Amino acid sequence: MPNDTPEMRVSHAERDRVVEALQAAAAAGRLGAEELDARVERALSALTRGDLAALTTDLPDMPEAKEVLAIRQSGGKWVQDGRWPVPPRIDVQTQICRVTLDFTRALITSNPVRINAEMMHGRLRIVTPPGTVVDTSGLNLTFSRVKVASKDFSPDAPLRLEVSGSLLHAKLIERRGRG
Repeated sequence: MPNDTPEMRVSHAERDRVVEALQAAAAAGRLGAEELDARVERALSALTRGDLAALTTDLPDMPEAKEVLAIRQSGGKWVQDGRWPVPPRIDVQTQICRVTLDFTRALITSNPVRINAEMMHGRLRIVTPPGTVVDTSGLNLTFSRVKVASKDFSPDAPLRLEVSGSLLHAKLIERRGRG
């Protein structure tokens, strides 16, 4: 059964993300206080993804995620953090580069998020909200190291990151952010 159907039950983390988006829309003047309160109440009691989607469809400032985020870099560092729209797939192709993907405040609409990492002599640091599961079973390691907080892959996790690809003299490190 697909994980992105409107009938799919939502998690607390998904409800919280919609509440944050509604608060951002109110701060931008798109929602009044009374309407914000009503939508937040509906978000907190939402049962399905369809219920949540109906609360934000008329907000034009909701960033749309691309299908793929492509990170290609040699040397230096690359950081993605704050309120960024997370696509269903992230491709990381780097050499001698430190990449940070911070999902703690991100707008995540796909679950799972697939990360394909092709890295040489670098580091991929993933900052995750509580409850996230990082599955690294698809990674090929050569003189590389993986350190993740969540070792058990759960299909019911509020956010699942599936990491595949190959690391050569590289590190993948998960750090738990604040929820």
